[in-house]
Amino acid sequence: MQAALQTAARRSKAILAPSWSACSTIEALAQGQGCPTSSNSSRNFSIQPEDTVYGGPTAPLPKRVTLRTLQNKYRKKQPISMVTAYDYPSAVHVDSAGIDILLVGDSVAMVVHGHDTTLPVTLNEMILHCKAVYRGARRPFLVGDLPFGCYESSPQEAVKNAVRIMKEGNMDAVKLEGGGPHRAASVRAVVESGIAVMGHVGLLPQSISVLGGFRPQGQSAASAIQVLQNAKALQDAGCFAVVLECLPPIVAQALTKELTIPTIGIGAGPHCSGQVLVYHDLLGMMQHPHHAKVTPKFCKQYGNVGEVVQQALQQYRADVMSGAFPSEQFSPYKLGSEQETASFAEQLDAAGFHNAAKAVVDMSNS
Repeated sequence: MQAALQTAARRSKAILAPSWSACSTIEALAQGQGCPTSSNSSRNFSIQPEDTVYGGPTAPLPKRVTLRTLQNKYRKKQPISMVTAYDYPSAVHVDSAGIDILLVGDSVAMVVHGHDTTLPVTLNEMILHCKAVYRGARRPFLVGDLPFGCYESSPQEAVKNAVRIMKEGNMDAVKLEGGGPHRAASVRAVVESGIAVMGHVGLLPQSISVLGGFRPQGQSAASAIQVLQNAKALQDAGCFAVVLECLPPIVAQALTKELTIPTIGIGAGPHCSGQVLVYHDLLGMMQHPHHAKVTPKFCKQYGNVGEVVQQALQQYRADVMSGAFPSEQFSPYKLGSEQETASFAEQLDAAGFHNAAKAVVDMSNS
């Protein structure tokens, strides 16, 4: 038994020696000498890949957009840009474009998950999307939507679920819809708990059951006054900004002049403090006729990405069907030397895999 233990110890020492020979003492580490960093040993004791795949090279952290940044822009009357996005790749693009605010919206239910309304998306699903966006966006101010069903019952419920969006989703603020007394009480409770809140008035997608569908608001004097009163209640409750959705420009301008916090317009004309559009909509990503039918009238397409994607997919399918892909250029991995190939064929044949052995020989001779 003693001899076996000694043999195991010698083997362990032999395995560890190449990586740690330069770190023979604790003092060497303390002096900052570190361990060998050759390509053969630098990752021997890490679960992380030697080279990142999607993350890319690490760059210095940009200066983050904060509430103070947004307040300064508002005070200087500088327009605020906001984009609604839902995942890591889109967040990277939004970040690189210098957008001020990135909203992880509950419209993900429709745009990404294929539902007809925003109502089905759950808090857990929203948190998952918030996490993905957080990993891709290092500069924008991040706002997470509180989805339908997680804040209506009471201010206490609103606080509990807003905390989850912040802690688990790594957001900078939350957004919720509506502006009546009950909603204002929830906003006040969330703000008093230390969480920044963005409000939302006008068309309220979570309230389509009451509104009778996705219908513009503020199209009568009485309706416009109600929207203004709701926005004012949200401001008084502590919201740092409010989204104005699907309002006549004259109404949005009146609200913007009356409020002392930024207004972010979506289908509300040019007189708001800022503007927001959905990532997929502004890029023209969805080419299906159904999506073209329901794309909001107020959305300007700044690209035709969907057509490019469709052409690429069709070309890929054609290349697969014709055998053009993958060519030798895209088949980079080699078995090794000719001797290794011959050995592989021999071992396959010896193991009874005759068809496989013949395929190796035929390919090596081609």
